[in-house]
Amino acid sequence: MRYLPLSETNRRDMLAEIGAGSVDELFKDLPKKALASARFDLPKTMSEIEVERALGTMAAKNMNCAASPAFLGCGNYRHHTPASLDYIIQRGEFLTAYTPYQPEISQGTLQAIFEFQTQVALITGMEVANASMYDGATACAEAVAMACRVTKRNQALISGRVHPHYRDVTKTQMKFLDVDVECLAPDPYGVEDLIGRLTPDLACVVVQTPGFFGHLSDYTALGEACHKAGVLLVVCVTEPVSLGLVKSPGAMGADIVVGEGQSLAGPMSFGGPGVGLFATREKFLRQMPGRLCGETTDEDGRRGWVLTLSTREQHIRREKATSNICTNSGLIALAFSVHMTLLGEAGFKRLAELNHATACDLADKLEGVKGVKLLPSAFFNEFAIALPKPAVDVVEALAKKGVLGGVPASRFYPTYPELANVMIVCATETNSAEDQVKLVTALKEVLS
Repeated sequence: MRYLPLSETNRRDMLAEIGAGSVDELFKDLPKKALASARFDLPKTMSEIEVERALGTMAAKNMNCAASPAFLGCGNYRHHTPASLDYIIQRGEFLTAYTPYQPEISQGTLQAIFEFQTQVALITGMEVANASMYDGATACAEAVAMACRVTKRNQALISGRVHPHYRDVTKTQMKFLDVDVECLAPDPYGVEDLIGRLTPDLACVVVQTPGFFGHLSDYTALGEACHKAGVLLVVCVTEPVSLGLVKSPGAMGADIVVGEGQSLAGPMSFGGPGVGLFATREKFLRQMPGRLCGETTDEDGRRGWVLTLSTREQHIRREKATSNICTNSGLIALAFSVHMTLLGEAGFKRLAELNHATACDLADKLEGVKGVKLLPSAFFNEFAIALPKPAVDVVEALAKKGVLGGVPASRFYPTYPELANVMIVCATETNSAEDQVKLVTALKEVLS
């Protein structure tokens, strides 16, 4: 292995030091069955051009969202990425930048983080935001943990409109913190009552808007009820473009806002990478997980930036930290911030308007298809439809016609037979009028 720095002499010396006769002897305690399954049938050597051809052949088996009409969403969205965005984030000083523990030599990276935090706080309507989390799902889990620290309670209620990945990740992480998480059944029709479920033992209620099935919700009344009960309101946003048009979570009374910034940071890329958004009220600042970049002045009065409140972080506080996430998705957060800067306030609002208008046009067309029923009464750029046959079969049939028509709800909720015929459809500014006609035409043929 030419990329490994150790020579055979190095390996012999290390093995001799620990009293092992060979590398295989290091693994003698592992079951033979496990060792056998760890061997992969891979070619021993391939040239670079052969690897490119092999990977290209495998990739060609997938339908390309950029080359086919695609209406996929469910937490991962396709928007137009300006060419200037890739150029900026691939500059060497950004692409190779690492954790800015030394603020005196990391001013550029720290300023970029500071601008990102400012943008997230502005669009969510909150007072402070952190430097980002790993993704929206981990941000949701961290919000529940934070709510438990603030309220000194260990119960959380998650709405049926919250993305199932967010729910699953939160339940997994809270299991090890002894937090009791109740997840309500999926809510495609928007009928759940959260106010009636508030109890004195709840640390927080987690909701999402736009919801997993597309519902736009104003949680102002829920926020007021939560605050009367001493419960924190956590609002998830999987599509940040919606914040250019709809009422912000902060204006609804949210205590913590989390979300996924992927849609403004880069392409769908088979589901990642993402960047977790996390914002809260200033009074909860010291309980906020992750890192925070602050503004300061040096001894000459010049403006500068530093990492602040680092004592909350895992690399200093260990098991007493607010979170084990002590880094941020720096490059993806930078891409998010660059895109937001290129758009500006007016451009951000206009992008949101284009998305909503495109989705409304598509919804009107789909409602004209026999057997199709639109489920949410108010939506942004994504909505669910009920079909007269299983959505899985419809999606497969549409794909054979060259159209990625949507996502079956049963893919996320296989144990709910009542969702078998529900398909979630997303339309963004990247979907042309011709794309919409192709979907409607193909759907009519599939359902006929």
